[in-house]
Amino acid sequence: MQPRILLIEDDEKLTQLLSRYLEKNGFEVVVGHNGGETRELISRYQPDLLILDLMLPGLDGLSACREVRPLFSGKIMILTASDDDMDQVAALEMGADDFVCKPLQPRVLLARIRMLLRRLAEPAADPAAVLQAAATAPGVTEVAAGGSDTAPAGQSQLSFGELRLDQTRRRCLLAGEVVGLTPGEFDLFWLLADRPGQPLSRDQLVKLTRGIDYDGVDRTIDNKIAVLRRKLADDPARPNRIITVRGKGYMFVPDSW
Repeated sequence: MQPRILLIEDDEKLTQLLSRYLEKNGFEVVVGHNGGETRELISRYQPDLLILDLMLPGLDGLSACREVRPLFSGKIMILTASDDDMDQVAALEMGADDFVCKPLQPRVLLARIRMLLRRLAEPAADPAAVLQAAATAPGVTEVAAGGSDTAPAGQSQLSFGELRLDQTRRRCLLAGEVVGLTPGEFDLFWLLADRPGQPLSRDQLVKLTRGIDYDGVDRTIDNKIAVLRRKLADDPARPNRIITVRGKGYMFVPDSW
């Protein structure tokens, strides 16, 4: 059965070009031109992948993404003509799995679509295996205990200021309040917090959380980092709890809690 893509784009010429290109490459394509019809079209056609333009009549792409994300188990890609990082962060926080900037390069778009659909078919990683791998992963340096604001790798509980993590109960507390994290979010956060002050690359994080090699375009980690920052009251514009270390990856900052 051909994978089904729902494309919501108000530029009719671009819609026709993309539809023909994707159909030639083995996809069934359903199109819409108004963000307000996204929910109805998902219900009617049950696509594997939803592609939303950022600027749509009726309902913009971010709002449409936020509306359908709780109801849609497939992947969501946002198309944007904006190079503003905040638009991209907002897309991830609304539940998008990936974003592609215009002008579109068809082969790049096709590669990103295939990547998202591969992820849709992959089984979730076993959390126990993830944590075992984290404990023995090459290239990840363990940090020795160095006071109240740091914790060594390998513990079942971690404490940093007002933050408490319990790996056994899979619970996160911040300032005494429970922070609701999905299993995947908790696993990623634990890996970072268990190595405070040590940048972990996308290669390492993808390998440890999903058991596969990073393909260079997968945005799963970035998506989860954006969600973690929002849930943990870390300003996405100027994060100081989970920071990006240019050229190295993401790092948990132990003294910011």
